[in-house]
Amino acid sequence: MIDRDGSEARFLKDVAEHQMQVIRDDGVNRHIRFKRPDTSCYYFDLITWPGHLCYTGDMGTYVFQRTTDMFEFFRTDRKYQDGASKLKINLSYWTEKLIAVDGSRGGGKVKEFDEDKFKRVINEYRVGWMRDAKESGSLNKDGRRDLWEAVDDEVMRALEDGGDRAQYAAFDFHFNAASGGRGYGWHFEDLFERDFTEYTHSIVWCCYALAWGIEKYDAAKVEEVAA
Repeated sequence: MIDRDGSEARFLKDVAEHQMQVIRDDGVNRHIRFKRPDTSCYYFDLITWPGHLCYTGDMGTYVFQRTTDMFEFFRTDRKYQDGASKLKINLSYWTEKLIAVDGSRGGGKVKEFDEDKFKRVINEYRVGWMRDAKESGSLNKDGRRDLWEAVDDEVMRALEDGGDRAQYAAFDFHFNAASGGRGYGWHFEDLFERDFTEYTHSIVWCCYALAWGIEKYDAAKVEEVAA
């Protein structure tokens, strides 16, 4: 699960020394660069043209499409800002507007398998199984231990071979109370409805960069008018 506060704090640390460079600023046609002097580490560009915004930089390249002025689109969530965070992002809504993704090390995706989420869901099932089996008397203490260990051996251990293999193992899992082996009995009912993915670090960082970069751009515009 994403630690939003931690992710935001890390992002703000990453860009603490960034400076804004306006390469083009012509209506909705913009090219704004943010980087630290003398290094390209964590740099990024925000490029807009009618109906589109391209983020490109260290965290990959992402192209969004929605409204004529995409800066205005990403400003709308500021009104829902709360005191817990300095930057307001809307990952689910914003990523729906993506039309192209090159997530750098993430490899062209905005979500990836989350092992912690998978373990949490699997453990929710088997803790429930233990409770139900004890209350119903369908498994004695040894039987419950066998069921618990079967999940470890057949599902959790499959994580060593990757998220896809672990999910297939969970879908295929059956434990038969009578024989202690495979067969009808305990299985992960409706597991296919569960989501074991989480947003990649790159897309989260990108969305914070959008919110922060546009905020800095707007602040500079205010200063320009006041000057």
